[in-house]
Amino acid sequence: MASTSPDRIVTLDIIRGIAVMGIFSVNIIAFAMIEGAYGNPAAYGGWHGADLFVWAANLVVIDGKMRTLFSMLFGASMLLVIDRAVASGQSGAKVHYARMAVLLVIGLLHYHLLWWGDILHLYAATGLVAYFFRKLSVRALLRWGVVLMLLGAGLFSGIVFQMWQADIAAHAPGASRAAIAKWNDFGSLFYPPAKEIAEDLALHRGGWLGLARHYVVDDAFGFVPGLVLFLPETLALMLFGMAGYKSGFLTGTWNDGQYRRIAVAALAAGALASLALIYADLSTNFYSPVVLGGFIVWLAPFRPVMAAGYAALIILLSRRGGWLATRVAAVGRAAFSNYLGTSLIAAFVFYGWGLGYYGYASRSEAWLLVPIVWTIMLLWSKPWLDRFQYGPMEWVWRSLARWRLQPMRRRPEPVAAIA
Repeated sequence: MASTSPDRIVTLDIIRGIAVMGIFSVNIIAFAMIEGAYGNPAAYGGWHGADLFVWAANLVVIDGKMRTLFSMLFGASMLLVIDRAVASGQSGAKVHYARMAVLLVIGLLHYHLLWWGDILHLYAATGLVAYFFRKLSVRALLRWGVVLMLLGAGLFSGIVFQMWQADIAAHAPGASRAAIAKWNDFGSLFYPPAKEIAEDLALHRGGWLGLARHYVVDDAFGFVPGLVLFLPETLALMLFGMAGYKSGFLTGTWNDGQYRRIAVAALAAGALASLALIYADLSTNFYSPVVLGGFIVWLAPFRPVMAAGYAALIILLSRRGGWLATRVAAVGRAAFSNYLGTSLIAAFVFYGWGLGYYGYASRSEAWLLVPIVWTIMLLWSKPWLDRFQYGPMEWVWRSLARWRLQPMRRRPEPVAAIA
């Protein structure tokens, strides 16, 4: 498949489409049950048989990798938008910051009114900083990315060390109540007590107004710690994406041999690292410092490596095009709409204002929704984009960022005159 079209770089669309589909396959757990279950299957939702398989398969193949790939694509697309704005005589800064401001508002509305796992506000905030790196060379972008990855891993390493120290202090002879309470606070991240679980279930099985009130009033700034902790890594991934765009790697200009070697080596390395973490989690009975440190710190360098491997593999597989590549590219073109659309579907299925399955489905049962939603994404995106220039939320984003309604319907192709 050709890597470009008059208005789009199709390779980027295909990779983005795969990434947004993959993200939903792990986000589904965060919709279906308590937050602690996302990182620790022993906390809720089952971790034996089919449930264990779903957790392990997601960890090896998807979890963290698709988010990484999506973040890299965001950086590449951001650079593309800025370059095109400048080429058309507009202010790159004005266009970029208007887009990030609107994205931040939409992300915060998504967080407060629909789902606590929103990533858009993180992308918007990170994008404000990423703009200043746009003119760096490929090597400089990669160097800065590595530095920022180390910074992010360092922040989380400090938290993991504190957890480990808290465990030692809490289980020492004559441990104080304060020491025990501190360890219990850390432990509740992955092993919430029964009271917290009951409160969480009641909240999410209740009506929308109660859920919205919780996140608008009671937990209005609950997103801030995650924003601070994940910003360095997210910025690093965006810089890697910029480097991938500038080098031609993400746009499909490298030769097949290069992509093949990267795909094999990167995917093998990432899979082995993930398997090692699975062994560590199981052998320690999902010990909290291992769960957190393994996923956030140990896998940190392997996530961008494996994401690059996936990008290389996707580019290779999409070379010849075909109906599936076209459908996936449409999903990628409407990635914003698909991302928010999956939130709406999953929230309706699991939350109390919808079908109310929150906390009732096991891990493997909840995952059954994933292929259904994937099918919906593949079915609606292309027909919509055959008729309209943008996905619904892409149109909203573009219109708000430009302070005027953008043309939505596609213009019919001119018909050649018959001699």
